[in-house]
Amino acid sequence: MLALPRFSFGVGDRFAQQAIAQLAAFERLAADGIVVAPVWNKSNREHSLIGSLPESVRAAAERAVAQRQWPHPWFVDADHIRLDTVEPFLAASDFFTIDVADSIGQPADDALVAAFVARHGELLQRLSIPGIAAPIELSPASLTAITRTYLRAAQEAGNLYRHIAAKRGGAEFVTEVSMDETDAPQTPPQLLVILALLADEKIPLATIAPKFSGRFNKGVDYVGDSAQFAQEFAADIAVLAYAAKRYGLPEGLKLSVHSGSDKFSLYPFIRRALVDTGAGVHLKTAGTTWLEELIGLAEAGGDGLAFVALIYAQALEKITELCGPYATVIDIDAGRLPRAAEVNAWSGPQLASAIRHVPTHPDFNPNIRQLLHVSFKLAAQQGARYTDLLTANRDIVAQQVCDNLYHRHLRPLFVGDSHAPTGNAPA
Repeated sequence: MLALPRFSFGVGDRFAQQAIAQLAAFERLAADGIVVAPVWNKSNREHSLIGSLPESVRAAAERAVAQRQWPHPWFVDADHIRLDTVEPFLAASDFFTIDVADSIGQPADDALVAAFVARHGELLQRLSIPGIAAPIELSPASLTAITRTYLRAAQEAGNLYRHIAAKRGGAEFVTEVSMDETDAPQTPPQLLVILALLADEKIPLATIAPKFSGRFNKGVDYVGDSAQFAQEFAADIAVLAYAAKRYGLPEGLKLSVHSGSDKFSLYPFIRRALVDTGAGVHLKTAGTTWLEELIGLAEAGGDGLAFVALIYAQALEKITELCGPYATVIDIDAGRLPRAAEVNAWSGPQLASAIRHVPTHPDFNPNIRQLLHVSFKLAAQQGARYTDLLTANRDIVAQQVCDNLYHRHLRPLFVGDSHAPTGNAPA
């Protein structure tokens, strides 16, 4: 197993253009005294929409690490991978997010369910777990029901882990299991059983991404009861610590928060839990860098501004097609989307402010931000025109990328304060 540091942070880079700017944000945080491992992540779906290959992610990360002489750990994540999509990622990745959400609730073998329940009589005891107020008490019926719900998912995770291990021929890697893209959040008793199931599969689990209450919409803040999230997060940390010791899972097993970018209202609760418990965390961003590229191009004016307005106009025309695959993780009020002709008349700073996630800014429009968030394939269809614009406006784009990561994400999460610039002024 490849060791994952206490703190790690997933950074998407859909067009493989911003690794240096992203790494600069981690350097600034390291200068503040907190080292967080960057994890460059990109899913099979993103590769297919853009027409890229997993090797491009590693190549961009390697260039950035070499140029900046980053002395700390870093990783490349095969994001939300499954058995039918893993092959192209095997050589380029050293972090595998195994997505088993679709197997949750699938029919399980009755004999295997009964065998697990018989093997784990300790789960039928009254369990007092430090950090959780009420003891966990499972009846034979409730343990059987939880096992039946999650057994197939754990088996799939085990099969895929062993496939990756065999194909990589002994090369170490980080293993995460993702169960967040499902309907209902997992309770502490369910998470405990899940961890026992994964331990039985002999998976050296570094992180697990459970489902939390509320909505983790792409590119905008959390929608839900933040106090309830705080309780769930703290309880899950306690369950992980207990299960790691009880079932021999790797030391340092930690929670992963998916679509964690821009969840500003949750960062104080996450930080407090980390301080109080000494736990680690992996937080995975969701397309933030692509939006910062658009912001930078808008601020640059000229051809950059015209390009962003064009993408917005095309997105309006194809809104149903673009939003369909993301329907469960976006909330767009179409009535609050301005017409393309109106946006065409905006200045660069005005359009940038509409996209930039500064909720207190009078020009911020979360509907525009979410629509553009799911419209990255439109830029890919423009081919070199888009990447040429990024190259021509490299400095201002890089500034947006770095400032966003450092001021709005890394410092609030790991330091506890933020002085995020609201425009394009240097940090």
